[in-house]
Formats: sequence, structure tokens, C-alpha cells
Amino acid sequence: MALFDFPLPQLREYRLTRSEPAGFDEFWDRTLTSARSAALPPKLAEARTPLRGVSSYDVTFTGYAGQPVRAWLNRPAGVTGPLPVAVEFIGYGGGRGLPTDWLFWAGAGYAHLVMDTRGQGGSWRGGDTPDPDEHGAGPSTPGFMTRGVLSPETYYYRRLITDAVRAVETAAELPGVDASRLVVTGKSQGGALALAAGGLAADRVSAVVSGVPFLCDIRRSVTITDSDPFNEVVRFLRTNPPAAEQALNTLDHVDSVHFARRITAPTILSAALMDDVCPPSGVFAAYNAIPGDDKRIEVYEWDGHEGGRGFFDVAACEFVNDRLS
Repeated sequence: MALFDFPLPQLREYRLTRSEPAGFDEFWDRTLTSARSAALPPKLAEARTPLRGVSSYDVTFTGYAGQPVRAWLNRPAGVTGPLPVAVEFIGYGGGRGLPTDWLFWAGAGYAHLVMDTRGQGGSWRGGDTPDPDEHGAGPSTPGFMTRGVLSPETYYYRRLITDAVRAVETAAELPGVDASRLVVTGKSQGGALALAAGGLAADRVSAVVSGVPFLCDIRRSVTITDSDPFNEVVRFLRTNPPAAEQALNTLDHVDSVHFARRITAPTILSAALMDDVCPPSGVFAAYNAIPGDDKRIEVYEWDGHEGGRGFFDVAACEFVNDRLS
């Protein structure tokens, strides 16, 4: 993919000037209050793996509307003292897979809670958490971007973002965890969920890591890329033109830029200038919305949606270690 978005000097100054939807805070406060009122204590069961240096646990916690969400918890074997904890969210289409898929943060000395993604896990890594059908009624394009998109109340990402906040709250209560050192992390869709959880659970989050985040400046992003998942929205609007403003208003309720404005923790993002999946202008709009000075964006001029790969992982871990040590 060639360069297609604003040039880098303009990206560094780019900001979203559109206001968030009316009642944004009330909508999310009400949603999260309802989920918390239905919450049950998490369940942990030891998961057997051939690894000797990592202990793994199969976790079930309650997310949106008290619905069960699966997760893996990995932690360095034999370490009993309270550990910093990283809560990780997964990219579009993927699920939690196997506990042996997630070794980076445990290898860095963290407890590591990996949240499964409701209804996903059928594209590139398997998942175990269903998304009850009754919540996503109405017309939609195949995929998840337009599932229930005619109302913020029924929209798929309302449920998934609620799960992410509840994952943070669950991680803070796990045994052997230092809740004062809690990181949210993810890439692409996972990066969007890290920004959302970082904003909605700002009082619990100590650092945010968001690689090439999705759902940023959605109204612009759907007009400048032909790639999915944003193109799912275009196909939906093409076949349902009278519903365009209604759907876009729903999408405004999950735009990562609005959550970024509420982040108070140190934050590191990555942007890739050839990324046609999560356009760099959206990523910079989210980055520039984050208040404060303790933030950094790693720019990968020649990358597409891989967004820095292991180079960003190392930079992010060093960033977090410096602030949580």
C-alpha cells in the first residue's frame, strides 16, 4: 500500500474537531453501572500446558449485562509476590486461542490477562465466548462493524467495550496482582479497546499501550480506505442510505478519539503510514486528543497494518517498565 493519507507533518497536527455525541458520558455510565450490578466473582481454573516458566489459568468473568466472558491468565511460574498486570485485548476476528499463544508480558514479569472477544474467534485464532443473538438484531453487513448499528443501545461494540472495562476491573481484583500497576494493551481492534478501557476506567489504569488502533475518527476513516473492517460500514450504508446518519451517530458512541480524551495514564501508540486498515490520520487524531505530556507515538513510515511488529512490542514494554518500576 502506498502512502495515501495526510503527510506526516500534517498528521502530527491533525485533530478531530467534531464534538462527541450528546449524552456520551451518561450512556457509558449507565451501561457500565448495569454491567457492574450484574457482576459475579471471577472463576479461575488451572490450565495445563507444557511450559515450565509460566503458570496459566482459565478465567471466566462477567462482562456486558452479566454475560460470561472467557480469558487466559498467564503469570511467571513460582512468583508469589504481587505482580504488575497487563490486560490485553485482541484484534478483529480473533479469539483468545491457547494460553501458549501469549507469553510476551509474562516473560517480562507481568501477570497477563488476555480477554476473549465475544462472538469472534473464527478468522485467525479461535475463541470461546459467544455473543447472544438477541442483542444484535436488525440488518447488518457480514462482520461485526454494523451488527446492531442502528442504535447505540444494540450496537456490538457497546457490549465489547463493556467487556473490556470489566476485564480491567476483574484483573485488579485477582490474587497476586498489584492493582496499582495495571496496563491495558492491544493492537488494531485490541488497541481501540485499550483506549476505551483507558478512558472509561481511568482511575484503575496505570499505562496504556495501543498499537495501530481501530475505530479512530470513524467518519473520516470510512471515506478514505476501501479495506475491511471500515468498508463493512460503506457496504451497509450503500444498501441502507436512509439509515446513514442514524448509523454514524451510533459509531460516534464508540469512536476511540472520544475515549482518548479521558485517558489520564501514560500512553504509547503506534501508527503506520501505509496502513489502509486503520488509517494513520485516525490514530493521530486519537493521540492528539490524549491530555497531558506523558505520551508517545511510534511512527512506522514503511509499515502497513503490521504497525511496527516486534519493534513496537519492545518499545511499548520499555515505556511501561520505565513508568511502573
